Amino acid sequence: MKKNFDVVALGELLIDFTQHGISEQGNPLFEANPGGAPANVLSMLEKLGRKTAFVGKVGDDGFGNQLDDALKEQNIDTRWLYRDKVVHTTLALVHKLPNGDRDFSFYRKPGADVMLTADEIGEEMFASTRIFHLGSLSLTEEPVKIATIKALELAKQHGCIITFDPNLRPPLWDSLETAKKEIAYVMERCDVLKISDNEITWFTGEDDYDAGVSWLFAHYPNIRLLTLSMGPDGSRAYCHGVKVEEPAFLSDKTVETTGAGDTFCACLLNFVLEHGLEDISATDLQEMLKFGNAAASLITMKKGALRVMPERKDVENYIRECGR
Repeated sequence: MKKNFDVVALGELLIDFTQHGISEQGNPLFEANPGGAPANVLSMLEKLGRKTAFVGKVGDDGFGNQLDDALKEQNIDTRWLYRDKVVHTTLALVHKLPNGDRDFSFYRKPGADVMLTADEIGEEMFASTRIFHLGSLSLTEEPVKIATIKALELAKQHGCIITFDPNLRPPLWDSLETAKKEIAYVMERCDVLKISDNEITWFTGEDDYDAGVSWLFAHYPNIRLLTLSMGPDGSRAYCHGVKVEEPAFLSDKTVETTGAGDTFCACLLNFVLEHGLEDISATDLQEMLKFGNAAASLITMKKGALRVMPERKDVENYIRECGR
C-alpha cells in the first residue's frame, strides 16, 4: 500500500492555558493555546515539508472546534480526529515556575482525549504511514490505553518505524510505578526513543546519563536511535555505538519552554525520514542535534507551540546568526 503519510501520531490534543500577564486586579491572565505533545510534533514536521495525520479525540465543544481548526490550519490531516458527544475537551493549566520550568494542572477526569476507543483504530492508519509516533499520556487511562496498545500492534505488523517520547507528567498517573510499567511496554517496541534528562534518571535510577543510556540499550535492544534532551545543557544522540553531543542555543529572548521538547522531537523524526536508521555517521547526528536544538530555542521565544512552529529557513538562519 502506498505510504500517504510520513508520520501518524496518536495521543492527547488539548488546550494549554498559559499565563499571559496580570489583570488590573492582580490576577493571572491565561491564553487558551492549542496543544498536546503529539500534535505539536506534527505541526513542526509540517513546517519541514512532511505529510502528517493525527489520531485522537476532542470534545464536541468550542475548544474541540478550536483544536480541529488549529490542526487543519497547520495542514495536519484530521480524518482520524474524533469527537466525544459527552466528555469535554481536555484542559491543562501551565504555570511558569521561578526557575523557568513549568507546573501542569490537568482537567482530565475524564477528558475527551482518554475516550478514544480500540474500535476507532483501523489498519489503514498504519498501512499508509512510514512512522508511528506516540507519547505515554495515552497509556494513563482507559479506554485510550487499549486503543494505544492496538495501534502499537498494528504499527508493528505494517512495518512502521515506531518513535516514542515518554513525556512524563506525574500528576496524570495513579503512581510512578504504574507509569514505569506502561512506559517500559512501549520501550520494548519502539525503534527510536527521545527521552529527557529527568526522565532517564527516574526510569533507570542512574544519575550518570551515559550509564542510563547503556542501561536502556541493554534492556531494550530494539532501540536503534536514542536522543537525550538536557534543556539548557543541550542534547546528546546515541546510535550504533556512536555518541555525539551538541550545546543548546541559549537566548535572552526566551519567554517559556512549552513545546521545546516537541519541536526537538519533530526534528529527530524528520532526520529519520531523511536518513533511515542504518549507516548514520557521527557528523549526521551532530547536524541533527544542532538543527533540533536551534528549532527548540526558537519556539521558546514565543508563547504557545502548535501554531507558532518555525519554518526550516528560520532555523537555518538562526544557526548562521549564532555562528554555528
